[in-house]
Amino acid sequence: MVASELTELEARILKWIAQSDFEEISWSTKRAAKAFEVSEKEIYESLAAITAKVKDNIQIYYEEGEIRIIAEDV
Repeated sequence: MVASELTELEARILKWIAQSDFEEISWSTKRAAKAFEVSEKEIYESLAAITAKVKDNIQIYYEEGEIRIIAEDV
């Protein structure tokens, strides 16, 4: 899959992640849901879709009890 297949929400989330520092500051799905005015489930589904559609542009990992995310906008 390619970036053109991202939904509007997925593209917005990817851009937000790329512009943010969720490597130093841990990711919060609750904060993301509030920022995008969607449910936490929609954030989780979008992250899963992003990692499938543009897997070379995002890395999600767990460190010291927290989720860390690094992304590059497409």
